[in-house]
Amino acid sequence: MKKYFIKTFGCQMNESDSERIETFLKQEGLSKSNSIELADLAIFTTCGVRQTAEDRVYGQVHNLRKKNREITIVITGCLAHRKDVQRRLKEKADFFIPIKDISSLKEIIQKEKNLPPSREDNKYLQITPSYQKKDTALVPIMTGCNNFCTYCIVPYARGREWSRSLDEITQEIQNLAKNDCKSIVLLGQNVNSYDYSTQEGGEIKFHSLFDTLASKFSQIEFSFFSSHPKDFSDKLIETIAKNKNISRKIHLPFQSGSDKILAAMNRKYTRKHYIGIIEKILAKIPTAKFSTDVIVGFPGESEEDFQATADMFKEIDFFEAYINKYSPRPGTVAEKLEDSIPWSEKKRRERYLRTLF
Repeated sequence: MKKYFIKTFGCQMNESDSERIETFLKQEGLSKSNSIELADLAIFTTCGVRQTAEDRVYGQVHNLRKKNREITIVITGCLAHRKDVQRRLKEKADFFIPIKDISSLKEIIQKEKNLPPSREDNKYLQITPSYQKKDTALVPIMTGCNNFCTYCIVPYARGREWSRSLDEITQEIQNLAKNDCKSIVLLGQNVNSYDYSTQEGGEIKFHSLFDTLASKFSQIEFSFFSSHPKDFSDKLIETIAKNKNISRKIHLPFQSGSDKILAAMNRKYTRKHYIGIIEKILAKIPTAKFSTDVIVGFPGESEEDFQATADMFKEIDFFEAYINKYSPRPGTVAEKLEDSIPWSEKKRRERYLRTLF
């Protein structure tokens, strides 16, 4: 193999993973192709959070295989774990590799058919990424999720929460600072649940890590993505307020304004709790601005439940919102619930919310 091409779907975490994959491939002697159709190896870093993202993977893998029968196609990311995806793409993709096992690409490059057994570690995060931008970088500080929201595939695809060491994160950022990086996004599926246990028996929480990094690298503007309301502590608010180089743009998903739907989603907070966080942040940081995630059409969402979500947009001045129409994710608890709301009604609810910000 001589040339590779990486196609990334979904979130910033997947973009960061692709940057590390790219470094690994370059270290193995491959060069980047200008076209996926002319590559010897195609890597699809996939996202299974939404059906639309999943469908794009199916379509692009199908089209690529039709045009190039010789190319080696590898699926990594969320969809690599799912048996139904493996069955569907059995004749089109050659390998399905969890991101934790991405070093298995070495055997593929060397034309080995039998890959080593899964190690289920996170050493791939130690790879220095091929950053796509000079001034801005994505730095994952943890991976995985322990929340098991009923609609979400991430805990099954990424595994349980695992946090990188302070030393490892600091070293990566130190290297970025030396190269005049101006902006860094700290990443995690549930970034503010970062929790690293030191060899000395201490514990480093997200607010402490954030304060250390912001103080040490005062020339860099920091932000973070994506956070969970149940882990948004008073100490984190104080840390953001204290450090002027932490962005005042805060992404805080609320998903639904209805306590009934939040409970069905297993979100572990209430509408009142969420609004309370916003009020606390604004009291300490008056210039704070908020973006959010919302799901419309979750099973059992009545018109009253939906209006509770709409009321959240009227009560909180979001500058941006990612509004997603619910689609069942295979393997999740919510998949077993009746998806009783018509797609046309989900689209109507989405359109209406978009008129509110």
